[in-house]
Amino acid sequence: MGRGPVQLRRIENKINRQVTFSKRRSGLLKKANEISILCDADVALIIFSAKGKLFEYSTNDRMEQILEKFQQYSLAEKAVSEPDSVSQDSLSNSCAIIKSKIEALQKRQRHLMGEELESLTMKELQYLEQQLEASLKQIRNRKNQVYNDCIAELHQKEKLLKEENSSLQKHLLAKEKEQKMPAQQMLCGPQTHAQAQPSPASPFMVKDLQFTLNIGQPGVEVETSPAQTPTQSNGSGLPPWMINHP
Repeated sequence: MGRGPVQLRRIENKINRQVTFSKRRSGLLKKANEISILCDADVALIIFSAKGKLFEYSTNDRMEQILEKFQQYSLAEKAVSEPDSVSQDSLSNSCAIIKSKIEALQKRQRHLMGEELESLTMKELQYLEQQLEASLKQIRNRKNQVYNDCIAELHQKEKLLKEENSSLQKHLLAKEKEQKMPAQQMLCGPQTHAQAQPSPASPFMVKDLQFTLNIGQPGVEVETSPAQTPTQSNGSGLPPWMINHP
């Protein structure tokens, strides 16, 4: 026998109602995920329990984009049906969209800061953790890149400073060499000039060469050169009359 039609009505028993809500909610979320994957459709599911607790599902966690798309589609349909009231309604809807975006961004920021995590499910917590890990990975990669760029820049500066120092040293050495060249020329010039000109003979040497002494027997005259004068001394430092004396 087949099952007959089931009459849908509110479950009076509180415990049974809570169990049924939990089972049907899980099944609904599963079906939304399946249709999103199988049919490549954008699905946004929002559920509020009897106590006001929020349960939501969206394709690839794009709830804000899907709601914005829904708002634009609703405004387009309303503009065709009621063109007079479009301007006022569009402004109010735009304000509502902006407000919802701000609230969603603030909520997401608080979640990233580790605040108000009590309402998140296990799946949402895992997704948040993955996002934080991906962000940390990008931050570390960027930090390493900046660090490597700084090291390369310092190496380049070091190379330029070494080249500049080497060029400066060569310039200073060349300048010192140029300054020493005139001084060496000034010192070497008089010496070479003096070596080129013969030095004049001393008058004493000339006088010594102009006479010859012959010391012999008594009565032998001493031959002197015509240039010798009686007052000139011989090599012994004695006058001629003392040498000729027996």
